[in-house]
Amino acid sequence: MKNTHLDDDLKSSHITPALGNVFADLGFAPAQAKAMLEEADAHIAKSQKLKNDAAAAIAQWMQTEKLTQIAASEILEVSRPRVSDLVNAKLGRFSLDMLVAMLLRTGKSVELVVH
Repeated sequence: MKNTHLDDDLKSSHITPALGNVFADLGFAPAQAKAMLEEADAHIAKSQKLKNDAAAAIAQWMQTEKLTQIAASEILEVSRPRVSDLVNAKLGRFSLDMLVAMLLRTGKSVELVVH
């Protein structure tokens, strides 16, 4: 027997359109929401730069060592399609932790500086 009450609970009765700033959408004052969004965007940009730098270092290592994606995948302990994603800069599929682990497997040292 189907539970219709559960189905009713899953239906949306109201959808509020997003305005482009999640902090404003959450009710923060406009000036505060703008500042919070700018800070969040800056943090995201820094994280993305770290990921880009890590991926570039791995790709450079592959070139220097003249490694195929298959050979690199064995050393990096990931699948060949993951190496393909990396060299094609599909970095949304990687965490920074994963990229650091892969860098360490190349024999490189990794240093993160926090100010």
